[in-house]
Amino acid sequence: MEEQKYKDLKLGERGAIISIVAYLILSCLKLIIGYMSGSAALKADGLNNTTDIIASVAVLIGLKISQKPADENHKYGHWKSETIASMVASFIMAAVGIQVLIDGFTSMFHNGKESPDIVAAYVALVSALAMYFVYRYNNKLAIKINSSSVSAAAKDNLSDAWVSIGTAIGIFGSQLNMPWLDTVTAIVVGFLICKTAWDIFKQASHELSDGFDEKKLELYKEIILNVKDVKGIKEIKGRYYGNNEVIDCVILVNPSLGIKEAHDIATLVEKIMMEEHGVYDVHVHVEPL
Repeated sequence: MEEQKYKDLKLGERGAIISIVAYLILSCLKLIIGYMSGSAALKADGLNNTTDIIASVAVLIGLKISQKPADENHKYGHWKSETIASMVASFIMAAVGIQVLIDGFTSMFHNGKESPDIVAAYVALVSALAMYFVYRYNNKLAIKINSSSVSAAAKDNLSDAWVSIGTAIGIFGSQLNMPWLDTVTAIVVGFLICKTAWDIFKQASHELSDGFDEKKLELYKEIILNVKDVKGIKEIKGRYYGNNEVIDCVILVNPSLGIKEAHDIATLVEKIMMEEHGVYDVHVHVEPL
């Protein structure tokens, strides 16, 4: 299983690289056209994509470091490197989002603002279409390799497609003698950047602090209780090594059983959880009922 996990991490790099290339091209295009056309919304969208480059690079670095096997200083491996990289990216994204908001609110008080060139709207629409296809690829890849980081990248791709559509709407609207609509759209983009940063931070901090989905824990509890000769569960806990689930549980068995019989039950629980439900590692402690 561990060898396959490393292969999946390697495959996940492909999705991160595609995102980096797409964001690099689109951010340059948006920033150049944004400044030439005078569109605050398109410039904000371009800055949004620059933060996405950083986030994708962080995911790529995290995926690479996570592939390093356990060593003297990291007995459990380097699985959490991917999550740490995501948290670092969230701070950078938040800083850019706040800057976009400041620029947007400042420009609202400038008089004589003109409507941006209509070409900016078409650039935003093309960008939205491109990001949708990148989302489809990364989402399919995330499902295939069961990667939360690639899945998060795919969701970011989709949100960027929606941001670009909103940008286009704002620019088109500004052509109808409403130049302020472009600035309002830029502010909305700033809020979306900050929200994405918060979502990434919240998920990363949850995993790094050994948080675990309570509903999934209840599901695993039912599965273990259905294992033959398991009479009860005294305690069950879950945590993550990167994208890998680790379960610790204390099961109760018949007190008349011998050590070998009790050990065999624990081994069966571990086998079922790892082979049938994809749990990376299971630690089972046996106690008499």
